[in-house]
Amino acid sequence: MGKISPRAARIRRHTRIRGRVTGTSDRPRLCVSRSNMRIYAQVIDDTKGHTLAAAGSIEADLRGLAKGAAAAEVGKRLAERAKAAGVEAVVFDRGGYK
Repeated sequence: MGKISPRAARIRRHTRIRGRVTGTSDRPRLCVSRSNMRIYAQVIDDTKGHTLAAAGSIEADLRGLAKGAAAAEVGKRLAERAKAAGVEAVVFDRGGYK
């Protein structure tokens, strides 16, 4: 068997994690994804297939920030939006990222 690429390895890890982690109406799934430049997070109710809240560093006022500062601001915004949607607790889905 040949060497597996880092992206393929992450997708395999994510598939394995998603077999165990599922968001419900009581505890939706907090899914985080990132690229080299951006970070995105969303709160998902898997039973209904709806996204309850989302935030990302692609938002206009976050574009000039450094990665760490942008990630912290994305987390704050997602928390505010999730609270507004009535979410108190989540299940964390790291998306296969180590």
